[in-house]
Amino acid sequence: MKIPSLLIPLMFIFTTNASLPVEVRGDEGMFLFNELPTERLKQRHDFDATSAWADELRLASVRFNVGGSGSFISSDGLVLTNHHVASDTLHKLSTPEMNLIENGYLAKTLDEELKAPDLELNQLVAIENVTERVNGAVAADATSEDAVKQRRAVIATIEAESFDETGLRSNVVTLFGGAQYHLYRYKKYTDVRLVWAPETEAAFFGGDADNFEYPRYNLDASIMRVYEDGKPAKLDHFLRWCQDPLADGDLVFVSGNPGRTQRIFTVDALKFLRDDRIPYTLDYLRRKEILMQQFGLEGTEQARRARDELFGIQNARKAYTGMLGGLQDPQTFVAKRGREDRLLSDLKKDPEMADLVSAWADIKAIQDDKREMLDQSVSLRSTLFDLALQIVLLTREDLKPNEERLREFTDSSRESLMQELLSTAPIYRDLEQVKLADEISRQIVLRGADNSLVQEILTGKGPRERAAALIEGTKLDDVDYRSELIDGGHDAVFGSKDPIVVLARTLEPEYRRLREKNEQIRERERQAYAKVAKAITAIEGTSGYPDATFTLRLAFGTVKGYNEDGKSIDPTTNFAGAYDHAKAHQGQPDFDLPPSWMKAKAEVNLDTQLNFVCTADIIGGNSGSPVVNRKGELVGLIFDGNIQSLTSDYLYSDDQARAVSVSGVGILEALRSIYNAKDLAESIGK
Repeated sequence: MKIPSLLIPLMFIFTTNASLPVEVRGDEGMFLFNELPTERLKQRHDFDATSAWADELRLASVRFNVGGSGSFISSDGLVLTNHHVASDTLHKLSTPEMNLIENGYLAKTLDEELKAPDLELNQLVAIENVTERVNGAVAADATSEDAVKQRRAVIATIEAESFDETGLRSNVVTLFGGAQYHLYRYKKYTDVRLVWAPETEAAFFGGDADNFEYPRYNLDASIMRVYEDGKPAKLDHFLRWCQDPLADGDLVFVSGNPGRTQRIFTVDALKFLRDDRIPYTLDYLRRKEILMQQFGLEGTEQARRARDELFGIQNARKAYTGMLGGLQDPQTFVAKRGREDRLLSDLKKDPEMADLVSAWADIKAIQDDKREMLDQSVSLRSTLFDLALQIVLLTREDLKPNEERLREFTDSSRESLMQELLSTAPIYRDLEQVKLADEISRQIVLRGADNSLVQEILTGKGPRERAAALIEGTKLDDVDYRSELIDGGHDAVFGSKDPIVVLARTLEPEYRRLREKNEQIRERERQAYAKVAKAITAIEGTSGYPDATFTLRLAFGTVKGYNEDGKSIDPTTNFAGAYDHAKAHQGQPDFDLPPSWMKAKAEVNLDTQLNFVCTADIIGGNSGSPVVNRKGELVGLIFDGNIQSLTSDYLYSDDQARAVSVSGVGILEALRSIYNAKDLAESIGK
């Protein structure tokens, strides 16, 4: 359930920032920590969600800047997350001689812990409602263009003031379609080091065939450590570790950062997803999957270099295929259309509410504008080009007052941006050249060979020849050179003859034009969905949670199996099942347990719980989220959803949809019996 970095631009272009109240069923809900459903928890599960309980869980939870979640699990800085969330770091730390993704890693001493080149962890320490100030800064009669500027300015001012006052990362989050704006303050940890990771054969056991399926037998876990001032951080808030396995019916809670949901979307908006956006995205993913596979076939080292990106693409392709399948089922629209028709009918009966009806027509018209923008992009989606474009934009934005800058270039965002731009992670020129050539070729397909911008990109060369010249002439893979450009500011960047910097300067105006148009579309959509939110609240009442925004939320549910194809699926699996699963698929790719597991089989307590499912409401971004019990003790680690959960982007159901976790007792058993990491196991939860 990781959000692949490759897809973040697509997600942000083709989804609204609106996050709105939705109709709640069963254990549905991704709740704000400052607006928890205390009465519902008491009524449904006889649980008192006290402020102290919630604060402890919130402060023990962290967000990964690569698109995932995690939790503090010791007083000396240990952090638990998924192997596939950590894979970005594992990939960047790997070398031809030391393949950490494939072979795993264990630091036996602090000196052996490996520093991540550009990882940032965010701990949410405070939330403040700033709705009145944000909405008050946007004129009632403002055009969408003016509204974007006014809203951007006040948000930048609020974030800058907060950062100056506290020194904390400060982000204003849009909730309930603009009905609410909350200021989130985060403590940042930028010195993060790898402690332990299992082999891919254990973490992704079953491969693509088992991905989004259940039963599962995966050890999709990894442990890192945060440092401050060169020493392991001393933490007051961390999760204790439950030593007992879970049982059917147990109540559990998930604290994580779900990426994006679209459950408030109108029928017309869902049709756009079904007929346009998701098919377009799938075509893009299939193209990139083939590209990465072909590159990997050139040799063992090429396969290693492409592995992490290929995994993200394949994971996203399967997820989007499941989403599309759900939207193509006519029954999906029956409930949505029925609710929408009832809502519109009730609105039309009330003269004071009738003006809200126009929101649905506005949203329908907006889908046509989004459809026109679907294939318009100048992102060449290579690391080197992205760095160049960011540096070009940065030096331009630095010439403006803070409140007029694009959001990622404001003063409050600068430290995080610098960490990304000056990352020491390796950049592989052969892979970059292949990616650039393919993206240049794709621009020809999208815009036409005679398009003037395409001609400027090509400079008289074919895509492969042009990509080769760009890579041969650039110095952007040198961190010192990037630092010189940034320090030199506008004059240095716009005087640079580096060919990729020159290309970024060429494409900058079109990038800004497209971005501004997309932001205006999102502003119109935000205003329309704010009316929808008002209508839902007036007719149906407040339902309790907004759509996901990759910010910290609390979900809950029970450990529960389900029926599939006439079979009853047990909610838990164990180590014995993993060995049996490997034997049953002997000779098939991705079903071999690593040698460490086979060697230690006699030492492993085969009855120990390994994976489990529950009804908690999760989505991409929840990967690495801690699962805790009533006492707030860690009992598991979210790593996936089953295939039936892939409609959760726009529709929750607890009939068959389940969140899949690694069991806490399973992680401890593996550390002690398989990985000879007894000291690490003993330090967890203390």
